[in-house]
Amino acid sequence: MELIVTVDENWAIGKNGLSLAKLPAEYRNREKLTLGNTVIMGRKTFLSLPQEQPLYGRENIVLSSREDFSKKGITVAHSVEEVLGLVEDRPGDEIFVCGGEGTYKALLPHCDVAHVLFVEMEYDANHYMENLDKSEEWELVEESDEQTYFDMTYYFRKYVRVR
Repeated sequence: MELIVTVDENWAIGKNGLSLAKLPAEYRNREKLTLGNTVIMGRKTFLSLPQEQPLYGRENIVLSSREDFSKKGITVAHSVEEVLGLVEDRPGDEIFVCGGEGTYKALLPHCDVAHVLFVEMEYDANHYMENLDKSEEWELVEESDEQTYFDMTYYFRKYVRVR
């Protein structure tokens, strides 16, 4: 499995259910990586999508502890084990974990690649991703040139799990 996340300098990912940064390049990159593949996200992340619609051209799996949760066009899994069972026969480079905080924490141990959009800013946040730069289990293998969007500086980074 692979993971896609946007973080700030403190590896913050959001506040009160909202993303910290909205960059056009982030959406283009996410679409390029995930189109035609499987995306896994938590219920709150799914509900934050425009009109609560599944991401087009992808199989959408939503991890939710709520037994009564269902929406047209998605598959709901109620545990990490159920998610893993749904994707066990697929190549790992076709499965992308897309958030939020609880889903990242639950599925990071099962991921081998992390695509990180790193924004050089500090935001007021209350949701965080594990800092892969401080982890001995992850290695930064690629980093884009500096990118800018108005006053924001950011980089696309790729990390791989060290085995």
